[in-house]
Formats: sequence, structure tokens, C-alpha cells
Amino acid sequence: MPAWLVAYWELMGFGPRGWGALMLQAAAMTVAVSSSGFALGALFGALAAWGRLSGHRIAAAIATTYTTVIRGIPELLVIYLVFFGGAAALGWFHRLFWGGEGFVSLPAFVAGFVAVGISNGAYQAEVFRGAHAAVARGEIEAARAVGMPRWLIARRIVAPQVLRFALPGLGNCWQLCLKESALISVTGLVELLRQSFIGGRSTRDFFSFLLTGAALYLVITTLSSGLFALAERRAMRGLRRA
Repeated sequence: MPAWLVAYWELMGFGPRGWGALMLQAAAMTVAVSSSGFALGALFGALAAWGRLSGHRIAAAIATTYTTVIRGIPELLVIYLVFFGGAAALGWFHRLFWGGEGFVSLPAFVAGFVAVGISNGAYQAEVFRGAHAAVARGEIEAARAVGMPRWLIARRIVAPQVLRFALPGLGNCWQLCLKESALISVTGLVELLRQSFIGGRSTRDFFSFLLTGAALYLVITTLSSGLFALAERRAMRGLRRA
């Protein structure tokens, strides 16, 4: 075995001098913050899509403003706004109710997944809105004709089909979450990219750590893409494809 490969395995191994465990922990942190942000983004996206489709002027205006503004500014700026804005809000509450002074920081994980959720929710809103447009109007009209209430139509007819048609787009939104999670390193959260830089600075071997980080990102994206593809196939079972 070449000497460089032996040195690489020792560096990325699980021995006392290896960084393998720390890199895997950082990868798990990346998955955790991305999953939390994706779930929060689904909530924001569903609410924004409902606002756009509700027919209420105020709700539609709020939803349109949210999706337009968030999609028009960089994700890094959203992270900074949430991190420093959240810290300012916590500091204000701390001074108001407890009379404290000084800077109150927002936990990096919380700031990270909230920022990712806000940013990703604007894209998920468009995915849900497009999926809603694909639902057959005849099924909704038939449900209304038999006297089914609106909430039951939404739960039994609209929501399952919207989720089914939204799955491909949601898979793309998940990939965006993974990429956006790398920006959260600016808040101090030790996710995969930050851990790669920490290891590179400690050992002066940036290339090995960045290469390992890239490989771990590819493993995560490949596995998650397979899961979304499996979910899409299961969701489309029994449906005739055009």
C-alpha cells in the first residue's frame, strides 16, 4: 500500500490520533441541522402555500412577500439576520424581565436550523403550490357534491395528493438544505465543513480533510436521494403514468 494512503488512513482512522470519529460526528450534526431545517421549512412552506391559495388578500400578500424576499437574498444573509437578530431579541427579553446586561447569544444549532428553515420554506412553498395545481379538480368537486366538509376534503383528498406530487421537488429542497447547512459554520456550529477546516488547521493537511468532507457529503446526498426515490415510487404505486 502506498505510503500516502497509509498516512491518510491513519489520519482519518478511529485510533487515538485519528479524526474519523470527529468527522462522523460532524456529519451527523450536518444531517441533524439539515433535517430540523427541512422540517421547519415544510411548515413555513405549507403555510405560505396556503396563504397564496387561500384567496385572502392579507394572507396572500404576506406569503408572496415572504417567498419573494427570502428567495431574493443570499442564504448567508438570512443566517446572519437570524443569529444576530435572535441574539438581540433574547437580550431585549433578558433585560426586560430579568434586568440582565450584556450579550445573550442564540445557540448555534437553533440559529442554524431556523435560518435554514426560513430560507428553504420559501422554495418549499412553490413546490407545494405547484403540487396543489396538479390535483384533479374533479375529485374535489365530487367530494363537495356528496357533502364532504372542507377540512375532510383537505385531509383525505388534497393533502395526500399534494404530498405525492411534491415529493420530487421536496427532494431538491432537501439537497438545498444540505448545501445551506455548510454556511452555518459561520455561527460556530461544528458541522461537517467546519470540522474539516478545524482538522485542516490542526494538521496542516487541508486537502485530506476537505476531500473526506466532500466524500461524506456525497454519501449523505446519495443515500437521501435513494430514500426520496423510494418514497416517490411507493407514492406513485397504482397510478397510471403518462
